Amino acid sequence: MSSNSVSGWLGDVAALTRRNILGLRRSPEVVMFSIMQPVLFVLMFNAVYGGAVAIQGGDYTNFLMAGIFAQTMVFSSLISGITMAEDISKGIVDRFRSLPMHPSAILVARSLADLLVGVCSIVGMLITGLIVGWRWNGGLGALLAGIGMLLLFAWALSWLMIALGTFLSGSQATQGAGMLIVMPLSFLSNAFVPIESFRGWLRVFVEWNPVSALVQCVRGLFGNLGTAPVPQVWPLLHPAPATIGYAVIAAALFGAAAQAAFRHRLSR
Repeated sequence: MSSNSVSGWLGDVAALTRRNILGLRRSPEVVMFSIMQPVLFVLMFNAVYGGAVAIQGGDYTNFLMAGIFAQTMVFSSLISGITMAEDISKGIVDRFRSLPMHPSAILVARSLADLLVGVCSIVGMLITGLIVGWRWNGGLGALLAGIGMLLLFAWALSWLMIALGTFLSGSQATQGAGMLIVMPLSFLSNAFVPIESFRGWLRVFVEWNPVSALVQCVRGLFGNLGTAPVPQVWPLLHPAPATIGYAVIAAALFGAAAQAAFRHRLSR
């Protein structure tokens, strides 16, 4: 791209991002439910498992919060796919085709605008966590670094959902397919119970699950790890570079898949 092309592309991304954010303002229920769901998970899991799950060198509330943060970011990525499918089915993308804009800007703007929902969810979880007794012990810088990791992971996973939303026929199909992905990623991880609770091949999956690396990374940054021994697998021994690596690979692979699906959709 020439400098003019790059500046034009950035302008398209900025304009479409603003348009998508305004769309969220006109649909406050999306933001409201994105905040209410993790708040409900915090209250339920803390009440149900708080006295049943033993955490070596820590308490379950502090253990739980990083898992809820991660799960919420994984689930929030669904919004990108659903809204992308809705834009296509309603003919909004077809209208964009008549404008002198870069097609890839439509996808990038979609992924960026939906991060606002993730930020709102994080704020809601922070407040709820503090109310139920959660505390972070790593300082403000570590807290912000943990939030940054969560948003990076959510942005990378949103590309998978955008690819699904572009490829499938509608928002309901996208939501159904997306749930088949985000449910195992969230619950077959170290988000809610210690890894030693898993056995056999399932434990291997949990140890190499990208969500487990994210949770381990955030727990470390928040100072909520406890004293349990860390499994001797690379993603959990080095959770920060593992999380960044998983995010970069996901964004590259699924971003390319989304671009290919979008080009195919436009050629119809």
